[in-house]
Amino acid sequence: MTEGLFSADALFVAAVLAMAAVTYSLRAGGYFVMGRVPLTDRVRRGLESLPGAIIVSTILPIALKGGLPAALCLAATALVMGLVRKDVLAVAVGIAVAAAARAGGL
Repeated sequence: MTEGLFSADALFVAAVLAMAAVTYSLRAGGYFVMGRVPLTDRVRRGLESLPGAIIVSTILPIALKGGLPAALCLAATALVMGLVRKDVLAVAVGIAVAAAARAGGL
């Protein structure tokens, strides 16, 4: 173990640089393409609905795979977030509900 603290082989460095280049090109390409798309009302509505669609597509598989405790946790988190609009509180309530559901045998 005579390697330095920050040593890495060439394949690893090349992979990281390639991933960074692809990520940057996709982001820059998105700005390039959207700069040429006329921003009509329909396009604006579609862009405004993207965050919600992404959240649902991320959370729904978790709820379906996690069963009732996960669904209760997500529902409680959404309820608290809708009422109070405090991220940390909503996450804390979600964790507490999931722990209580699991401890209760659900």
